[in-house]
Formats: sequence, structure tokens, C-alpha cells
Amino acid sequence: MTNMTPPEAPEDGINAISRDTLPAVSSRLATLTKRADFTRASRAAHTATPGFVLQMRQRAAGEADGIRIGYTCSKKVGNAVARNRAKRRLREIARQNLPEHGIVGMDYVLIGRRGATATLPFTQLQSDLIKALATLHKRRA
Repeated sequence: MTNMTPPEAPEDGINAISRDTLPAVSSRLATLTKRADFTRASRAAHTATPGFVLQMRQRAAGEADGIRIGYTCSKKVGNAVARNRAKRRLREIARQNLPEHGIVGMDYVLIGRRGATATLPFTQLQSDLIKALATLHKRRA
């Protein structure tokens, strides 16, 4: 029988995991699931970009903590494949940018747009989200 010991980690750290980014657990956003949350957000401040519409609502003091996010794409966006692709892209831009640019105590809803959310360059969607957040946060102040 041979000795089954795992290989040692390299001393130089070449294969070490870079911790420049936050771990995935800490960047997880709470997701809106109830229709009432979406309708309250629809009556709040919003701004449109070429790729999506962003709605933002400040929650009452007794509601949940943290940043909450919702996503919606109607059948106008396209068939199920197009809607799912659009929502995946919206989820990813939110995951990457809301922990840094969002405000705790806010609900955000990203609404996909026909022919744009699923096809625009990803970097444009990211920059549009950051600009839209800045616009809505200025209005709030």
C-alpha cells in the first residue's frame, strides 16, 4: 500500500487564492420575492438607461436590513431564453456593483429592456448601473 498524502502547497504562493475581491458569501444580496415589494418599488424613484430601468425605494425603519434587489423581464424582452439571459446579466451586474455602490436600507429593482439587456456589451451594462445608482442617490439627497 502506498502513502496517500496530499501534495504540499507551493512556498512561493503561486497557486494561492487572491483575496483582492470580497468572498462570494459577503457579496450576496437579499432578493425581492413578494409582489408587494415590487409594486412599492414601482411607485418610487426610477431612472432609465439603454439596457434596463432601475427603480429604488427606501425601506421603512422596521423592515429588513441590508440591500435588497429584484429582477424582472416581461415577455416583451423576448422568449424564455432571452428573458433568462437578460436576468442572468442583470443579476451579475448587481452582484458585482451593488455591494460597493448601493445603500443599505434600499430596495432596487432592475427591469430588462427589449432588444437591449441581453445584447448590449456587459461593460456598458455595468457602467450604466453605476451611473443610474449615482443619479438616484443624488435625487434622494
